[in-house]
Amino acid sequence: MTARTIFAVAIMAAAAMPVSAQETRSWRDFVGVTNTSFVEANGDRAIQLSIDVSAPRQAVFDAYATTEGFKSWAVPVASIDLRVGGMIESSYNGAARLGDRNNIRNEIVAYVPGRTLVLRNVQAPRTFVDPELFQKTVTVIEFDSINAASTRVTITNAGYGAGERFDRLYRQFEWGDAYTLAELRARFVRGAVDWSKGEPQAASAAATRTVEGER
Repeated sequence: MTARTIFAVAIMAAAAMPVSAQETRSWRDFVGVTNTSFVEANGDRAIQLSIDVSAPRQAVFDAYATTEGFKSWAVPVASIDLRVGGMIESSYNGAARLGDRNNIRNEIVAYVPGRTLVLRNVQAPRTFVDPELFQKTVTVIEFDSINAASTRVTITNAGYGAGERFDRLYRQFEWGDAYTLAELRARFVRGAVDWSKGEPQAASAAATRTVEGER
């Protein structure tokens, strides 16, 4: 579980790490991730990363868009209500309960079954560095069949404007989205995560703290 360990250690150390050291992290840390990020005509930026997963499209979609699927690789605590206006609620803290204020809540803005999810964050942990700014962005996750046994997953996180605050969020989520893709691919290599073991929980908790730029 090398990728998870690296991510966790980096994230948990974020608060104590000098800014210069934090900025050495890159989406390039994750093998197999392709970066096609772009700037829109109005100057807004979009993070766009993709990875190929060795599993059929529906299986990969279900790993992201169902409660049990999401818990099998991403977080120990989750609930997904797959409908327009539904929520993906999750926590990297295995002791968390649904409804806790520090859980992450992403609204499902739109979806196409088996193909696309469109999400907007509506609740971040209290320690999240800039929730109001991040909630101005939208995340589109696309699942495209390469063949019957493999799927290309693309995350497009759009709406990053100009300025130092947006620059910081962009760097954090460029790395965090790459980590997410790498972990999703690993799910179909190593199998489901056993959250009862300490290492996965510590790694995931550390990762989220790095991505969220905890105060």
